[in-house]
Amino acid sequence: MKITNGKILIFFGIIHPLLGVSPFAFGKQFQGFAKQFFFKISEGLFEFPLLNGTMNYENFAAFWFFYFGLLLIPIGVLVHYVETTTHQLPKNFIWAYLIVVLVGVFMIPFSGMTFLMLPHAIYMLVQKNKQTRQEVESG
Repeated sequence: MKITNGKILIFFGIIHPLLGVSPFAFGKQFQGFAKQFFFKISEGLFEFPLLNGTMNYENFAAFWFFYFGLLLIPIGVLVHYVETTTHQLPKNFIWAYLIVVLVGVFMIPFSGMTFLMLPHAIYMLVQKNKQTRQEVESG
């Protein structure tokens, strides 16, 4: 079984929500969400400070940490499909992925973005450059 970049993204996507609900991350918030049956975990725009609301930043962070992982799963499935059918990812996708990861690294430097996703993005770019160089030499 060959490990593809898509499988790596799927792995990140599965681990993220699992870590999010654990007591080591946002377990307390998810216990509160469960009491409401995961319905209406925030007041939405009514929490927005511009509307004189008070934002619950812990719930906001818990939701987006969990949801980001869920978003990575279909992206990983798509990347895996592209890699297995065409055997190469578009360079534009790799650059966009790298930019999103760099923004995450800037915003939260001590995170999985820095220690897992940044090396993966750089690996994808190096892999693509090597693949392009081989195509130029052989064709």
